[in-house]
Amino acid sequence: MRGIVTRDPESERLAPVVPLFGGAAPAVPPKDEAGDTADADAVAAGWHTTWREEVRASERADLDAGEDAEAIDRAERRLSRSIATRSISEREARDRLRRDGVSGAAVDDIIDRLVRAGAIDDGRVAEEAVHAALTRKNQGRRAVRQALTKRGLAREAIDAALAEMPDDDAERALEFARGKAASLIRYDHDTALRRLVGQLGRRGYGGALALSVANQALEEARRGGGGVRFT
Repeated sequence: MRGIVTRDPESERLAPVVPLFGGAAPAVPPKDEAGDTADADAVAAGWHTTWREEVRASERADLDAGEDAEAIDRAERRLSRSIATRSISEREARDRLRRDGVSGAAVDDIIDRLVRAGAIDDGRVAEEAVHAALTRKNQGRRAVRQALTKRGLAREAIDAALAEMPDDDAERALEFARGKAASLIRYDHDTALRRLVGQLGRRGYGGALALSVANQALEEARRGGGGVRFT
């Protein structure tokens, strides 16, 4: 008579499922009335759900990274087009990139590339400002310094540019005042003087210099412009 082999129900239970992607282990299905665990498919269902969520999260991260790269590239192209039409300082370039949504290391990378390529050059910006002040705007040294400081240039770059300006603020201030005085002599002297001094101040000629050349220009205009003009 053959011996009867008995099986231990505990030995036939499924081994616990360990998720591959770090998710929480699925709950063990409840036992049925006979003491057996539920179907293995029910156990695996929890793993499949975790796996699908991990894949979707990874795909979303890849998509976001791609969109960020495209946005950074568009911002750099816009900045390059702006620089092609007008020189801008490094700080102005950084501000434009930040307004376009670029931040952190991406800003530094773009600026470094443009500086190495010579597209951004604070020294050139300062030189162009001095040239414009002398040839078109008739500005004094103070106005040039204020304008360059506002554009974020370093003090060293500003000082180097101003050192190239001729020391002729008095002559240029008088020339500017003479050009404005003729339209002001219809006012009484105090009103005309106040307005002309204000205009000189906005051009960077202030204090005693502005007052002196304004008085001289108004007197010449009232006498019929007999003063000696600088050319």
